[in-house]
Amino acid sequence: MQSENSLRERLVDVGVELVLTEGSASLGLREIARRAGVSHGAPRRHFPTHHALLSAIAHRGFADLGAEFTVAIDGATTPRAQVQAVARAYVGYALERRGMFELMFRHDLLDSSRHASDPARLRESTLPLFARLVALVTACRAERDRGAEEPPTVTAAALWSNLHGVAQLWTWGSLQLVLEAEPPGAAQHDAGPERPARLDPLDRLVARVLDAHLGPVGP
Repeated sequence: MQSENSLRERLVDVGVELVLTEGSASLGLREIARRAGVSHGAPRRHFPTHHALLSAIAHRGFADLGAEFTVAIDGATTPRAQVQAVARAYVGYALERRGMFELMFRHDLLDSSRHASDPARLRESTLPLFARLVALVTACRAERDRGAEEPPTVTAAALWSNLHGVAQLWTWGSLQLVLEAEPPGAAQHDAGPERPARLDPLDRLVARVLDAHLGPVGP
């Protein structure tokens, strides 16, 4: 018989598998319990509400995204290259794990006022990742000796917003329409579901986003 701690992890594992394979709409409490091989009331021992379980699943997504940032930055030698690597990792994660990405940024899960009693509120999971982006923006400015009126937090927030918008609009096919590029999945068919190939137009968009917020790369 599995321990209480292993049951908790099992429920989260099942939820992660479900959201990655079938999307966020598949995360019903009964379905997670069924796939975990427990009664539909068992999750309540660890997660008093459905939202609490969804938040725990989304926490795993933020942890995975943070790990991808670390791997991406590891091979970059300059602050600008590190920002570019993080930007590509962020957009790539959004496209490759669409269900998890959608879950991670659901307003009803991120709203701290609705989850004040949760000691590990989901909103707090975004703060370390944002702090890393702020640090990289600050390093880019120091490298270029480029002053700016707005604080680095504002630049980082604008950059993040722009990347998030690119990811969402690409997922919906809107950017491909206006750019006359391939629709989602068309040029990624042979790459497999876990790591689809990135398209050149998308890489160029990411580069332009960085230029807009950090300035063009110098000669």
